[in-house]
Amino acid sequence: MLAMVIDDSKAIRLILGKILKDIGFEVVDAANGVEAMERLKEVGKVELALVDWNMPEMNGYEFVCEVRKDETYKDVRLMMVTTETETSQVIKALEAGANEYLMKPFTKEMIQEKLSIMGISVG
Repeated sequence: MLAMVIDDSKAIRLILGKILKDIGFEVVDAANGVEAMERLKEVGKVELALVDWNMPEMNGYEFVCEVRKDETYKDVRLMMVTTETETSQVIKALEAGANEYLMKPFTKEMIQEKLSIMGISVG
């Protein structure tokens, strides 16, 4: 299974990438939504994208909206992983098409639990 980590922080991309690899995913990453859209076109089928909200060029919310507009990516599961804690932001992301929402800081167990809620069984 292929997952994409989209975050402007290289450290967060590495941490999330390691967690996903540990539980059985192959991982590609992107530093913002524009780069992520390009990577999606390159790699094709992605099962899961973990998306930060606050990024330059195209933020996570805009990325979720773009992905959900394209029928090609209708099966991609999207999880916002962000410091945004406002309830209104959570609702906005879920209404735009995000499947789950996880607030930073997070643990490997929290990520596994969210994946389980989304119906993704992991090692």
